[in-house]
Amino acid sequence: MNISDDLRRRFFKAMPLPETSFPMGSFDITSINDTINQALTSAGLNTQTGPMKNVMDTIQQSLAAAGLNQTRPAAREHGVTIDGVARKIFTPDERTQNRTQNRTDEAPTRPTAPADQVRPGEFVSRSFTNHAGTRAYKLYVPASYSAQLGERVPVVVMLHGCTQSPDDFAAGTQMNALAEQRGFLVVYPAQAANANGSKCWNWFRSEDQDRDRGEPSLIAGITREVVASYHVDERRVFVAGLSSGAAMAVILGATYPDIYAAIGAHSGLPYGAAHDMVSAFGAMKGSKGMPNRTGSDTSRAAGARGVPTIVFHGDRDPTVNARNGTEIVEQAIRGYTDEARLQASMRQGATAGGSKYSHTVYADAANQPVVEQWVLHGAGHAWSGGSPQGSYTDQGGPDASAEMIRFFYAQPRAGNA
Repeated sequence: MNISDDLRRRFFKAMPLPETSFPMGSFDITSINDTINQALTSAGLNTQTGPMKNVMDTIQQSLAAAGLNQTRPAAREHGVTIDGVARKIFTPDERTQNRTQNRTDEAPTRPTAPADQVRPGEFVSRSFTNHAGTRAYKLYVPASYSAQLGERVPVVVMLHGCTQSPDDFAAGTQMNALAEQRGFLVVYPAQAANANGSKCWNWFRSEDQDRDRGEPSLIAGITREVVASYHVDERRVFVAGLSSGAAMAVILGATYPDIYAAIGAHSGLPYGAAHDMVSAFGAMKGSKGMPNRTGSDTSRAAGARGVPTIVFHGDRDPTVNARNGTEIVEQAIRGYTDEARLQASMRQGATAGGSKYSHTVYADAANQPVVEQWVLHGAGHAWSGGSPQGSYTDQGGPDASAEMIRFFYAQPRAGNA
């Protein structure tokens, strides 16, 4: 008997098969991990080193890829308004000094510089706290920005996907370079590891799909903080995201149409697509068993209030089925049913690198484009036209970042009518 067979025998001897399966929607991944570790330990197997560490790493990687290795949420703070509190977050060196405590609130703090004292062209780090918790975020201030200028500037909120960070997402989308060209601020909220082990935004949880609750309230609070602190045009505040970030962008359009003038969703899911982890898997795979979105689930959807929406999705996406992109578009279109029926025009195109796409524009009675759909033929789960400096990017596709900014700036509410 070799060592692998021996490990397998001892593992299954220590962990008997469960008598019942987990009920739908009741997965506690932390408990599952604890059970596995306890079983291995009782069998005399060390999960920290040697062959079993590789086994545990494989399990964790599989859970992470599915966005299911969530840890239990940290205790929430109470008594703080939706406007919350912004402060400078800690540097990597400061975090290292406090790693043993695993609590960032014990690290030395430094005061946040006032907005008019931040040097232009900087990528500043901050955090925000309200009744739902705390999230870090990064803010890119282009070199052209000056609080003394008479013209107010737009803001684009960018929500990363699973396993990503603000720096990674900024590098991949190259949105900061566009900000330099067009003169807007870019905000990158960061999902906390103690809220989701894979750093996915929790778009699938019911408590994170409502106004003034959960993660939507945190992101809206970050947005309000930036708008209040900088010389911002409140008519030109936009939100976009990738994957779980795209799903959360759609939720923000649904729940805060008074803040966001338009939304961009890349490889995301429609509002109300799921209510727990199990239904999330079904939605991501394009299951026909997804929630019925013709009723109350869409009453607060972005399109239900006429929020302009631009959608990108690869038709070979193995992670989030392309059907979800189409449903985001359908939700958005339904938001304009009180007006004259939207007129659709579609064209086929290809980039210089040979990447093919279908581009459909839905315009209102005034010939104003209010919904756009980009179907990326042969593309997977990656930001179209992105840079290899970041993760989950496809260099060959049309430039999703540039097209989103074009669409955002073209909206009448954005002050360009």
